[in-house]
Amino acid sequence: MKVLKLTAVSFLMAAQFVSAQFKQTPLPYAYNALEGSIDAQTMEIHYTKHAAGYVTNLNKAVAGTPMEKESIEKILSHVSKESQAVRNNAGGHYNHELFWTILTPEKNTQPSAKLTKAINDTFGSLDALKEKLSKAGADRFGSGWAWLVVTGDKKLAVSSLPNQDNPLMDISDIKGTPILGIDVWEHAYYLKYQNKRADYLNAFWNVVNWKEVSRRYEEAVK
Repeated sequence: MKVLKLTAVSFLMAAQFVSAQFKQTPLPYAYNALEGSIDAQTMEIHYTKHAAGYVTNLNKAVAGTPMEKESIEKILSHVSKESQAVRNNAGGHYNHELFWTILTPEKNTQPSAKLTKAINDTFGSLDALKEKLSKAGADRFGSGWAWLVVTGDKKLAVSSLPNQDNPLMDISDIKGTPILGIDVWEHAYYLKYQNKRADYLNAFWNVVNWKEVSRRYEEAVK
């Protein structure tokens, strides 16, 4: 039997992981599962480097503060009063945890009947919503996200926010519950699409998990 030897550093790192407030959820599919739309190398680097960095730095930023006892949603609700490190990394962690779930290798998922009605009532059609969200992502100068949001009055809205900001933050111009987010940071697409962000946005719709988006919508409007 092979015995694994753990150094003191390994024990310390393991202990820190176990005790860390925030952790990455395992990716729900293989890195290459979205090939054709999002390549395996991008997915691996995105998940293991960028997203992992946000959660590591968030845990460092909240260590020794009252935020150690708070949920990520609670932290985001008062993020304007916190440091830039908390704002950037809390947003980065939340946004990526959502992002992985609203992507899927399953083909041709569709919004639920309830979400479809809300989309049609608000935007006219699913294609019109896709066009509006893609434009929000394309028009975002520099890095950021395009969001589909359930507002406080349980209506759908589209917004775009810079960096790792999101609609749960008290600094957001359109506040509400995000149910779909499109990452338009270059690290999300540059290896495959280079500067052609519009091509990435078009391909994004091939791998949207509308079942998960619908679940999030129906939870938000309860």
